[in-house]
Amino acid sequence: MAGSGLFDDCTLPDTFCEVSGRKSDSEIDRLFTRRLARQSRAGLDRRKARAEEEMYNLGITFTLYFGEETVDRVLPFDVIPRPIIAKDWAVLEEGVQQLIEALNHFLHDIYHDRKILNDGVVPADLVLDNKYYLEQMVGVDPPGGVYTHICGTDMIRDHDGRFLILEDNCRTPSGVSYVIENRHLMMRSFPDLMENARVRPVSDYGVRLREKLADCAPAGVTDPSVVLLTPGLYNSAYFEHVFLAREMGVPLVEGRDLYVDENDEVFMKTVCGPAPVHVIYRRIDDAFLDPEAFRKDSMLGTPGLMRAMKAGKLAIANAPGTGVADDKAVYAYMPDIMRYYLDQEPIISNVKTYVCRRPDECKYVLEHLDELVVKPVGESGGYGIVVGPKATKKEIAEVAEAIKKDPANYIAQPMISLSTSPTLTKEGVQPRHVDLRPFAVTGKGTWVLPGGLTRVAVKKGSIIVNSSQGGGSKDTWVLS
Repeated sequence: MAGSGLFDDCTLPDTFCEVSGRKSDSEIDRLFTRRLARQSRAGLDRRKARAEEEMYNLGITFTLYFGEETVDRVLPFDVIPRPIIAKDWAVLEEGVQQLIEALNHFLHDIYHDRKILNDGVVPADLVLDNKYYLEQMVGVDPPGGVYTHICGTDMIRDHDGRFLILEDNCRTPSGVSYVIENRHLMMRSFPDLMENARVRPVSDYGVRLREKLADCAPAGVTDPSVVLLTPGLYNSAYFEHVFLAREMGVPLVEGRDLYVDENDEVFMKTVCGPAPVHVIYRRIDDAFLDPEAFRKDSMLGTPGLMRAMKAGKLAIANAPGTGVADDKAVYAYMPDIMRYYLDQEPIISNVKTYVCRRPDECKYVLEHLDELVVKPVGESGGYGIVVGPKATKKEIAEVAEAIKKDPANYIAQPMISLSTSPTLTKEGVQPRHVDLRPFAVTGKGTWVLPGGLTRVAVKKGSIIVNSSQGGGSKDTWVLS
């Protein structure tokens, strides 16, 4: 990208750049070197400001929690897209489909025959003692045999440009609304850049999701009724719940809008009387889903939903109990899980992971804390992560004590130099670290949205891209 002006300072040593690393691709060269690089800095700043103002006016916000206080803010949006060339996407897409097939095999097995546990491939206590493992799901057969209907898989690229799986999100993965809205913003803010750009569309996600959910309706239902169950207005992802219900063309409901009758059938209360419900896309955690089966004090769910599911009259997406599959310690066994069920090598590798519940690996982690990234297995959103090479001595000492006290709660990984993408900052266009969360929906087969959520670490030098930790996002362009 030398000589392009705008992109002169957009690479870091020993780090893969999403643009310059694939500059030999004619479409990247055309869009970035020849077209985007002609933009002025002032012009980019104006377009960015308009885009973020539009996001706020449309209610595209993310809620942050500080104790009892909440703050709604716009997810920082970067106007310089992140490109993925077609051959790279083909590998990623196949790898995600392979992963989800293995995850559904694993989830069915641990709630039925437990062969993988009995054969010692995955430690039984790691699964059966996991806080996300639900005894209420033992022996339950979800319609279509699908447990994880919607999956968001977090990926990074190493310094050679290889995609690596960082973690799986099998419970209620969020962020797909930003993927679609980011594209809409780019189309409105950069019509000149997007004109004749061979970028694969993302606008049919809602239609695809509705089709895949309908695929998993209970047996014998020919015209399934689908609803999206939200915990309500005060949830941090409420905007996304409204957005997805609208995109699918289905009702957005709260727990009080549904009931289960004496025949274990689910109905929605409407002004025209009860309407049957066959598939629930739930955005409520397991514990609050059904006060009859889980937390008795939950006011968010609907009593009897598990009864209806066990009776074969309801599909819940994602199925309760799927969280055990995206546990950060179970993640370390995913390559073995793929080999066990599919007799295949992983198409996309995991990041090397040290599981502190194993004494020898725990010893290694404690001796190399200043070189590793330490993560608590039960947290999400970037909370509790300690980046050893950037941590203070006090932080290192505190995490060492925490690991010694509860080793099973921690894993560690080598610090990988995440790929970077040119990003508009206050200092100009500079490299910022990014990851990628492609979204896949499963019914009769798995479809992967061509793009995904590119999260960007806004702070210079940071590798923490999570929205809850101040990260932003950018449009992801899969080039045809």
